[in-house]
Amino acid sequence: MFIAGAVATLVTMAPLFLDIDPFPSYAWAVCMLMGVGFAISAAGVLRSAAAQRRAARASQGA
Repeated sequence: MFIAGAVATLVTMAPLFLDIDPFPSYAWAVCMLMGVGFAISAAGVLRSAAAQRRAARASQGA
């Protein structure tokens, strides 16, 4: 998702540099996938850290 959003961001910024007509508003909405992908990966990192913390506590208690 992050990569798709990053590519969409590059594509939607192209009219600024290439002097062509701007893209419609739905193209800008696709750019939001970059933030969504980042949020999903951050949530995965936090879940992994929490699981490792629980495993470390369980091994110390046993």
